[in-house]
Amino acid sequence: MLIKVLNRIARILFVITLPFLFFSASIAGAANSQWLYTSGFEKQNVGATTGLDNEQLAAVGKSFISYWHSAEERINIEVVRNGQSVALFNEKEIGHLVDVKKLFQFDYRVTFITGIYALAYVIFRFARRKIDGLLGLSWDVAIGSGLTLVVMIALGLVALLGPNAFENFWYQFHILSFANDLWELDPAKDYLLMLVPEGFWYDAVRDIVFATAGMAIVCGGAAIAHLIHHRERKPVVQ
Repeated sequence: MLIKVLNRIARILFVITLPFLFFSASIAGAANSQWLYTSGFEKQNVGATTGLDNEQLAAVGKSFISYWHSAEERINIEVVRNGQSVALFNEKEIGHLVDVKKLFQFDYRVTFITGIYALAYVIFRFARRKIDGLLGLSWDVAIGSGLTLVVMIALGLVALLGPNAFENFWYQFHILSFANDLWELDPAKDYLLMLVPEGFWYDAVRDIVFATAGMAIVCGGAAIAHLIHHRERKPVVQ
């Protein structure tokens, strides 16, 4: 009886784990994508608003990626203006980036923990070498992937309804995520907002939603295909 209860708890945890794994992995991938920064800077015409050329903007993107993984608490990016090297961000911007880095590092931990659990669960199912166990795993993956899609559809409605709806969503996100007002920057003089304006984040969130949904569709589709292939057998809940 105890084993059955533990197995059921493990299955429920696995199903719940998949949305967190897919979503956190998508966020981590976006945060470390040089393409996301480069294409975002180009689309938002950041070169014109900041006065930085493409080479310096590419270097800024690489500096962001390095900073998210570094042991440094503060970011230090210097750019060349009028032939002189100057700091790109002021103290308030640097303080906010410290908070943003903490969020990304929390996301990395979520990806690692959920990934380890999901891998251990899959290995356990395969190690049992029972067709019913594999069918049970397929059901778990299909349900977890379906749950992921439901969540992403809800979030995607916000990101896809347009910038006006996203503006309110983005404001509420900052209220809930940060315990200070360092994120309240001036787009007319603070280079952080010039580099990554709201339009940049609108596209980033949309891409994250699509990437998460894509992983759920691929994994869920493979699980459903396996279930259809063995539809004459019913998985045993253990």
